[in-house]
Amino acid sequence: MNEITITTTQNVTINFKIAEFGDRMLAFLIDIGLKLLYFYFLYLLISLLNLKTWVSHLDGMELMAFLLTITLPASLYELIFESLFEGQTIGKKIRKIKVVKIDGYQASFLDYFIRWIASIVETNIIGLIVFLVSKKGQRLGDIAAGTTVISLQNKIRIEHTILEEIDTHYIPLYPLVIKLSDNDVRIIKDTFNTALASQDTATISKLKSKIESVTGEINKSGNTNDFIRTILKDYNYYTQNM
Repeated sequence: MNEITITTTQNVTINFKIAEFGDRMLAFLIDIGLKLLYFYFLYLLISLLNLKTWVSHLDGMELMAFLLTITLPASLYELIFESLFEGQTIGKKIRKIKVVKIDGYQASFLDYFIRWIASIVETNIIGLIVFLVSKKGQRLGDIAAGTTVISLQNKIRIEHTILEEIDTHYIPLYPLVIKLSDNDVRIIKDTFNTALASQDTATISKLKSKIESVTGEINKSGNTNDFIRTILKDYNYYTQNM
């Protein structure tokens, strides 16, 4: 299955899987089922309130206005839920998929509106054909809105971000790490992990020296690797408690 690259607010690049056709179809069927359930309860309500006779006496325009009013929630279902729940209908939430912008930003109401309008004129056959030939898993509405649907089932691991796991009783050693920015820490972490994997001690040593020169902190542990790991944890400690 194709992937899409999303850049987080911490400038970390993450590859997400495009939602598979099966998941999108199941989400679609769940949403259709909920719409049918809505109409069923609507029918029960009309019967309970004895409105059938009243409806039968409406003229053509009045009947059309009545039908448009009661069917409006079902008609606007996707637009309402995707707008309120950041790209997810109930079906999408159950299948753990969501609508996102191709450029990684959160889709806006206008984007959801464009997708909804396109769904009115787009037949299922056309949507399927466009989806199958699209490298980004887009149907016509997605192409028009600049969106796609991704799977949330692939978890984002903590090593993909600048975040570090910190014990509740953690005591920081280097308060001057606040001189660093999120981008600095991301570069430090990426460079450190890459150098560790390749056993590039020269790069790790240069990284330590650079950290010391920028922050003014001096390695207190005597171990370069431990120093850098502590710097990363301390940055998280101070920025999370600011």
